[in-house]
Amino acid sequence: MELSIEQEKAINHVLGPALVLAVPGAGKTTVLIHRTYKLISKHDINPERILSITFSKASSLDMKNRFEKTFPDIQANTVKFSTIHAFCFSLIREYSFINKVSYKLIEDEKNSLNKYNLLKKIYYDLNNDYITEEKLDSLINYIGYIKNMMLTPEEFKKNNKVEIDNFLDIFKIYEEYKRKNRFIDFDDMLTISLEILHNNRYLLEKYRNKYDFFQIDEGQDTSKVQLKIIKLLASPKNNLFIVADDDQSIYGFRGAFPEGLLNFNKEYIHGKLYFMEKNYRSTKNIVSICNKFIKANLERYHKEIYTDNEFLEPINIVKVKDTNDQYKILLKELKNKNLSECCVLYRNNLSSVGLIEILERNNISFYMRDTKLRFFNHWMLKDIINFMFLANDTSNMDIYENLYYKLKGYISKKHISFAKTLDYRISVFDRIIEYPGLSEFYKRNLRELKLDFRKISRLKPVDAIEYIEKEMEYDEYLKENSIKFGYTYDTIKTILFYTKLIAKNCDNLDEFLGRLKQLKYLSMNSKNNAHSLALSTIHSAKGLEFENVYIIDLVDGEFPSISSIESMEKGNLKPIEEERRLFYVGMTRAKKHLTLLTSKTIGEKYHTQSRFLKELESLV
Repeated sequence: MELSIEQEKAINHVLGPALVLAVPGAGKTTVLIHRTYKLISKHDINPERILSITFSKASSLDMKNRFEKTFPDIQANTVKFSTIHAFCFSLIREYSFINKVSYKLIEDEKNSLNKYNLLKKIYYDLNNDYITEEKLDSLINYIGYIKNMMLTPEEFKKNNKVEIDNFLDIFKIYEEYKRKNRFIDFDDMLTISLEILHNNRYLLEKYRNKYDFFQIDEGQDTSKVQLKIIKLLASPKNNLFIVADDDQSIYGFRGAFPEGLLNFNKEYIHGKLYFMEKNYRSTKNIVSICNKFIKANLERYHKEIYTDNEFLEPINIVKVKDTNDQYKILLKELKNKNLSECCVLYRNNLSSVGLIEILERNNISFYMRDTKLRFFNHWMLKDIINFMFLANDTSNMDIYENLYYKLKGYISKKHISFAKTLDYRISVFDRIIEYPGLSEFYKRNLRELKLDFRKISRLKPVDAIEYIEKEMEYDEYLKENSIKFGYTYDTIKTILFYTKLIAKNCDNLDEFLGRLKQLKYLSMNSKNNAHSLALSTIHSAKGLEFENVYIIDLVDGEFPSISSIESMEKGNLKPIEEERRLFYVGMTRAKKHLTLLTSKTIGEKYHTQSRFLKELESLV
């Protein structure tokens, strides 16, 4: 293939540190594999002395396959492409062998002893309550961020809103338990590796002498601890070649440290900067608007993204009334398109729930890049199902025991305990009424509840959900407890909206349950084939490209997130700048056609259009 002058300059770099700043669609991987080949073929470098580090198994494998295909004269297995975690794990194993110690990795969810179960147990022991899946995700992200940014948990808690009860104690117990038992997680691979390199001169020098050249892909995604490991290994020769785009740094929540790139010239006074500003992917109209948009960020290298591609249609901004109208627009757009060239993007995975329901009902095949969809295991959905189960069998005490405190009324544990002593075939409400000395007020309340559940049993699922929400005051429970479970009330209402959307076309409970099971299966097992539409969060779509891209749910509070808006209002611009970078990444996935959709309502909540859309409109 023919290389540009920009690419050639970067590829021809041999000795000393270099930072290649490449815009979206500039051919970053192309530069890395061509430089690798040039070091081997033109400069007689042993391929085993070149270490190329990527940050996912998929990208590592992709780079290796592309190298092998492009340069078949070089044995691909002699060229080292590795993830940072795989490299660190090999270092730890060698250290373990020398020092006759062993570490056990606790990342495998298939084993009962894993970090997820361990953290669940610690949380329960300290809080006497089960942790929700959402809070568990947050807890794991917090721990990972602390490790990757080399912070103390106290420093992290001081500067961040942490909605995990007894977080500091959980962190301390978790770390101590791992230390005593020599357990490690993925984050520990990094921190332990850095500690080994600092304290073990033999291993440090061994790995420094093992490799002469270090190449880093997606450098903007490196964390502080990862960057320290890499720089320590590359020293003192400093043959460090980093390919990055600070404008595509979107993993701040994982500890990505783009500041490390911004300080490159200060750390390496004689380091070389190369700019690859030509985009080979997108049309001129998309490139032009993206170039203007990202310049609103202050903490960045100045780059002028350009392209020689033709100008097609302007970016299409579509404003509709509600979520259903968004779906109508999408269905119309996709009707005559090659689905394999189309992708629907969103900020949050929750947005995919309604999509897969509508797409499946309209016989549009799709695949999901994010298969871990929490919706189908969400506690609120389980509550709704339990309400319906109890309506069909009011004698089920186990279900009632999980629901009674979420209903209108004043039932207590003592009433439940008494009811368990009576005939289990009788309605739970009739059993509780028999409680000695129960006031007429309580009895009347229980009779009303019994009638409520009888009515639910006769309603279609969507009407039953409405009745549960409003007439049985479940909405009040949600309002009072959403924050406790790690959600805003608005998010909970959105989840409820998608639940009703799925229930809308179901005639009975069995049909509703079957539909949920079907959609869950599709979300987990959808395959990428030649005729499928891609559905993805923008985070998961990074590095991909499509002829036609549609970004949905573009409203303030969703994209940008409410937390980034709140931080901006307090004078902290970092979160909103990362949100803008994320938006930029989403737009630059499009090759020819880009459609941005916003609606006045998502579910029952009124929204204003995303401020990013307003920015774009002012730039046209």
